[in-house]
Amino acid sequence: QVQLVESGGGLVQPGGSLRLSCAASGFPFSSYFMKWYRQAPGKQRELVAGISSGGDSTYYADSVKGRFTISRDNAKKTVALQMNSLKPEDTAVYYCKADGYVMYWGQGTQVTVSS
Repeated sequence: QVQLVESGGGLVQPGGSLRLSCAASGFPFSSYFMKWYRQAPGKQRELVAGISSGGDSTYYADSVKGRFTISRDNAKKTVALQMNSLKPEDTAVYYCKADGYVMYWGQGTQVTVSS
């Protein structure tokens, strides 16, 4: 059974930090490109960051470049998103996605940036 389970979301003040984690099971994690997406109310889901299967290549949306860092641990089958200097516009549901021969999505975790 394939599972992607996100955790680490919550309420944080502007300028604060959060670390999201996505735990994978049921598929060959180390062969998959992993991505984080987010979807704010009334907006389309957007790609935030991605990391290659071996972890040697990363991608960031311009809006998060320099503030967010994506990483993965293939031994533990996890992918993380470290989010620093958070802004109210970062408020969204954050989703983990596995891209390979088949695509898998997590259920999402809410991130709210507000004072």
